[in-house]
Amino acid sequence: MRGSLIVAGKDLRQRMRDRSAYVIAFLVPFGLALIFSLTLANVEEGSFQATFAVADRDGGQMADSFSQILRGLDFVTLRPVPTAARARDLTDAGDVDAAFVIPAGFSTSAGAGRGARIEVLTSPDATVAGTVARSLASSFASDLNGIQLSVTAALGDHTANPGRAAMADLVERARAVPAVAALEQDTAESRLFSSTTFYAAGMAVFFVFFTVEFGVRGLLAERESGTLARLLVAPIRPGAVLAGKALATFAVGLVSMVALVVATTLLLGAEWGDPLGVALLVVSGVLAAMGLTAVVSSLARTPAQASGYASATAVALGLLGGTFFPVSQGPSFLAHLSLIAPQAWMMRGFQDLATGGSVAEILPAVGAVLAFAVVLGGLGAVRAGRVRA
Repeated sequence: MRGSLIVAGKDLRQRMRDRSAYVIAFLVPFGLALIFSLTLANVEEGSFQATFAVADRDGGQMADSFSQILRGLDFVTLRPVPTAARARDLTDAGDVDAAFVIPAGFSTSAGAGRGARIEVLTSPDATVAGTVARSLASSFASDLNGIQLSVTAALGDHTANPGRAAMADLVERARAVPAVAALEQDTAESRLFSSTTFYAAGMAVFFVFFTVEFGVRGLLAERESGTLARLLVAPIRPGAVLAGKALATFAVGLVSMVALVVATTLLLGAEWGDPLGVALLVVSGVLAAMGLTAVVSSLARTPAQASGYASATAVALGLLGGTFFPVSQGPSFLAHLSLIAPQAWMMRGFQDLATGGSVAEILPAVGAVLAFAVVLGGLGAVRAGRVRA
């Protein structure tokens, strides 16, 4: 045990003198988490804001109703403009995110069921806001169509034709009736990462597989330089040498992930969830990263090859594991394929914790990550033992 601690201490002192360790272990993942969370923060519920222009050339009751709906949305800033040309200019210049053009005669045509239209102009620089604008206009049109159909069906052939003005009045009065049913969103929304927490977890998981590289690379570098041969003839068992290097690698990976958890919580407002569950995932994740890196790097003959193999594998499995984007956004087969990556299980566990899950709920994810650690770690230890030959 004493020999392992000596080797671990030596490796840690060497690692602490390497400035790149601080960059890979903390500065880059924290910086990327900050950039991603700030960039995507405006698409979260409650923080999305958009500026819409409205060119109301109709001035009728239904056109005004649409404008009132827009004014009632807390995420919309409404900007009335006099003409359609002005609305288009503002949209093209990016001064507004989207614009609605309500043509003259809209209210009369809508009330009479003659296919009234609202034109939606969107800015190419505000794709999310443009989608929202089209959705709002489409929802309003669907509402009018449903009411028009209901009024027509109610009048049928039993009532004389009330005329276009009276028909429009009936439609508007029908619109004023309170909805008898409403959609309540709860479970699905409550189980989503915030963008800050998602990218904090994603960057921590992604970069821990780079942070632990130095252990196996260091073993190969010492073999090349002859330091490993001197260690093996010292009064320290070969197994103690490997154990010491593994201990140093584990310490670096653990400190890196804990530092990111604390920093993103205090500085970015990330919500990681139950500390015990986070600790279990962090420890199991570092062990899995060590095992995977050891297996891949042991296929190399030089430290440079080991770094290349380990980095390529970490990038591929990190992307597959959903550290940069939710796997659920891709094809369904991708979600199943991602389960071959320990990163996917870690992200699943962190999501469950961040959305209020208990430690018991993440035990399957922890178990899967530990299984990766045991299998890969065992293979890595066997292959690393051959390095001394």
